[in-house]
Amino acid sequence: MTARTPPPWWQAALRCRCPRCGEGKLFAGLLAVRDTCAVCGLDLRAHDTGDGPAVLVILVLGAVVVGLAFWVEFTFEPPLWVHAVLWPVVTVPLAIALMRPLKAGLVALQFRHRASEMGL
Repeated sequence: MTARTPPPWWQAALRCRCPRCGEGKLFAGLLAVRDTCAVCGLDLRAHDTGDGPAVLVILVLGAVVVGLAFWVEFTFEPPLWVHAVLWPVVTVPLAIALMRPLKAGLVALQFRHRASEMGL
């Protein structure tokens, strides 16, 4: 195996790929990071994204959804059950869609800037 330069962190984050090789899948499930990269063997067990991606999703997506909810309420004046049905259907998929690349981005940035803590 030849040494390759790692892909840019943002590219690895958007594709949810290994921060070292850019080819191996980063997630084993929906949001669970794999123990090792299947392609280059990078040990990913030492990653620690903590609550960073979740807090960012809550703050940003929460502000957007609340703003949209106010706009829908004051523009169309729907009954409350419409809000109760509409916003969970909008919010949950968007939260999951944002969490994966944000978490992958944080793992990639940890790989770039704190390699000693990731066992390298």
